[in-house]
Amino acid sequence: MSVLDELRNDEIARELLASTELARLAYTWKDGTPRVVPVVFHWTGTEIVVASPVAAPKVKVLESRPDVAVTIDGTTWPYHALLVRGTAKVERMDQVVPEYALACERYFGPEAGQAWVAGLEGRRMTWARIAITPTKVTILDFETRFPSAISA
Repeated sequence: MSVLDELRNDEIARELLASTELARLAYTWKDGTPRVVPVVFHWTGTEIVVASPVAAPKVKVLESRPDVAVTIDGTTWPYHALLVRGTAKVERMDQVVPEYALACERYFGPEAGQAWVAGLEGRRMTWARIAITPTKVTILDFETRFPSAISA
């Protein structure tokens, strides 16, 4: 099964990709040290998309160091976790990233999400659309799928 098929067809992966849990985006800083930031996200069916003002430090680093990891974790027992490794592609935009607007509606509700995005549109910022193409996925449910050290 391909990585995308696993993300599209696995019940836990679908649950977490449609959730309002924050994702954690991990990347490698210029000096080689790891960084992790919480982000809202939108799953397109082929990419995990996050957005950021271009001025954010992670944007320039991701352009030169595109290997990333993303985790989305449930908060109730049995804990569900989606661990994704992939490659980030940064695209600069003169408007709010469309997938970010969709994520805001999912996280905040339609009315509050639209209001939040409208407030950002008035700032006339340059945005970065960060599209993560999954290359490896691990799904944990702590019932039948456990971390490798426990499964061994």
